[in-house]
Amino acid sequence: MLFHIKQVHTPENCPYGTGGSSSLRDESVAGVNLKAAYGAFMEHEIYMVVEADDLENLNKFLLPGMKVCTTTITPVSAEPLPRWNA
Repeated sequence: MLFHIKQVHTPENCPYGTGGSSSLRDESVAGVNLKAAYGAFMEHEIYMVVEADDLENLNKFLLPGMKVCTTTITPVSAEPLPRWNA
């Protein structure tokens, strides 16, 4: 399953110069595949598309950012909804 993830941190907790945005995630977690990562850096927001089949592993992937940012996890799909015939 694909997830769109948004991480937001305060300027005081910005990882710039101390590991960068990748320090807010653990890419070594098995079963989680980072597809893309983008930053709105001046807004202190990171956006990712991640593939994972297990919520526990997804949470482990995001654990490094737990104390310095808030995270929104949204399931997403590239497939359109099936046609509904009323």
